[in-house]
Amino acid sequence: MRELSSTQGHGRHRRGERGGLDHPALFYADDESYVAGTVPFLREAVAAGQPAMMAAPPSRLELVQAGLGSDASDVVFHDMTVAGRNPGRIIAGVLREFAERNADHDEVRIIGEPVWAARSPEEYAAAVEHEALINVALADHPVTVLCPYDTSTLDPVVIADAARTHPVLTEGGVTTASAHYADPAELARQFSGPLDEPTGLGETLVFAAPSGPRVVRLAVAEHAAAAGLDADRVADLSLAAYEVAVNTVLHTSRPGLMAVWTRDACIGPGWEAAERPAVVCEVQDSGWIADPLVGRHGGHPSERRGFGLRLAHQLCDLVRVHSDPVHGTTVRLTMYLAG
Repeated sequence: MRELSSTQGHGRHRRGERGGLDHPALFYADDESYVAGTVPFLREAVAAGQPAMMAAPPSRLELVQAGLGSDASDVVFHDMTVAGRNPGRIIAGVLREFAERNADHDEVRIIGEPVWAARSPEEYAAAVEHEALINVALADHPVTVLCPYDTSTLDPVVIADAARTHPVLTEGGVTTASAHYADPAELARQFSGPLDEPTGLGETLVFAAPSGPRVVRLAVAEHAAAAGLDADRVADLSLAAYEVAVNTVLHTSRPGLMAVWTRDACIGPGWEAAERPAVVCEVQDSGWIADPLVGRHGGHPSERRGFGLRLAHQLCDLVRVHSDPVHGTTVRLTMYLAG
């Protein structure tokens, strides 16, 4: 990797002449290096009157808030295990929302930590997809998104993936250009699937216009309720399934296939956490979604770009979308039984 700077502090993260996104990864091994890599970054923003936000797991938030002292009141904080439980909602609901709300400023600073050791294999794949797509979604925004990675708990393959999703890497006060940075859209496509085969017994149905989406919604609601999902989450999952089924009947000329099943817990290999018990709904159709940011655009139906998938991302604990022009599109919606 080519060294850019060995100076301390985060002035090194200033964007170049292009005036758009800076997206460095911060590699840290302990609390001390975490604080050293994050607190000055936010404190500089506060001192300069720049909007600053941090989304990370609670233990990381507590460290930074303590380190910032009184400056913490000028930073917006989000629990990433809630706001980013589904990595597919982070760009639209956390990063873009904050950047665009502060679009009148010359620079916006954000810390986003979407990857931690307790992520399941499916969540991790979605998180890598998210990290890659930040480079597309925010390319023209004057924002720095600093993404911490814990080298003491994460597998080396995770650190290697971070070097592929971040053009700049920072560790121990030294910043380098990543020699492994990959094309964001292509990398996101690789991590989007194909999806693993279902791991539970359930039911399937073929649906078409005009009543298909309503039938899908009822079938998902009945299965989810019988599996023990609470009433509010049954409503959310079945609404998300309905929206995806509506996309099928509106944008394809062939019937769609819906499957819904209950997944038991299963242990992931190596560092990966277990997949949690969940109700999973999957919709397959013959369409192809070319836009890698589908579901990650703005949140108003008038935008006419993936509003149904945007809503599904907001409602569900995890959403995976795999699409190619030959085999069509699969949308998998997951709702954990223990919310």
